[in-house]
Amino acid sequence: MRDEDYSAVLLDWYDRHARVLPWRVGPADRAAGVVPDPYAVWLSEVMLQQTTVAAVKDYFHRFTTRWPTVEALAAEEDAEVMGEWAGLGYYARARNLLKCARVVADEHGGAFPDTEEGLLTLPGIGPYTAAAIASIAFDRPAPVMDGNVERVMSRLFAETTPLPEVKPLLKSHASRLTPALRPGDHAQAVMDLGATICTPRNPACGICPLRDPCQARAEGIAADLPRKSPRKAKPIRYGIAYLARRADGAWLLETRPEKGLLGGMLGWPGTDWTEDAPREAPPLKADWHDPGLEVRHTFTHFHLRLSLRLALVTTAEPDRGNFLTRDAFRPANLPTVMRKAFDLAQGAWPED
Repeated sequence: MRDEDYSAVLLDWYDRHARVLPWRVGPADRAAGVVPDPYAVWLSEVMLQQTTVAAVKDYFHRFTTRWPTVEALAAEEDAEVMGEWAGLGYYARARNLLKCARVVADEHGGAFPDTEEGLLTLPGIGPYTAAAIASIAFDRPAPVMDGNVERVMSRLFAETTPLPEVKPLLKSHASRLTPALRPGDHAQAVMDLGATICTPRNPACGICPLRDPCQARAEGIAADLPRKSPRKAKPIRYGIAYLARRADGAWLLETRPEKGLLGGMLGWPGTDWTEDAPREAPPLKADWHDPGLEVRHTFTHFHLRLSLRLALVTTAEPDRGNFLTRDAFRPANLPTVMRKAFDLAQGAWPED
């Protein structure tokens, strides 16, 4: 099959089976002249990094309802945006989201650059996101290499070299197959194919529009691709979180440093997270209670075991952090690991 034939077959399939997504301009509307909103494309792509479509839909709706333009997002307080982001994880994305919005609003007049090169100059935008925005929002012929596209390419051409070594070769295949006409729809077609038919497990090869030229299907190895190099075991880190509640219902919280995990987010004061047993470092003098509870949470590069300490306090001044009143404290706005600590502590408090 010629390179242009792959795209023709895919686009015909996409025109009939494209997923309906809140940030997407579907093929029929696109053909009628509706142009994608670069803000919506950028926001969805940042949210979708290492997160599922199902998890992102509600967040995308809330963000675009509250901040319908990049200028509106750029003008918002950091804490408000970080609070809405809570639960999506990978909080550096939220910090970069705000930085990027402010650069676009302040230095580009609210308009995103329309090329990969221009997009790569913005905070938090790497090669994948730049290609996705350039392709989907501006119809540039840029190969968009997410996990779905890598899987489709590895199977289509039966590439048995494991990831990540094979990535450059898969990108070259995707680039070669990207058409000059409708490159944005083509990119979304490949992603949809990987998400709905060419799935990681039990690919539905029988109804795949590219089943005939697919080399992995012909060799009977589609379900085994892409191959991956063995992963190293994640290390375990340990820490202590101190949850202090005042008699009037206020909670002691601190804003984490801008750099590092959960940067700029509210959280419980605590120790550093280390591979050795942590030393006690309470944020104020109190009768701290050890309920024997441990939060378990997994980050990208390590597992965390977070022991809890609880205290009911009166008017003590903390060494770090500030008390947040009962009305101002919203557990739902905490990052996931901190909310886990709050939930786990309920029912374990020492008596007043």
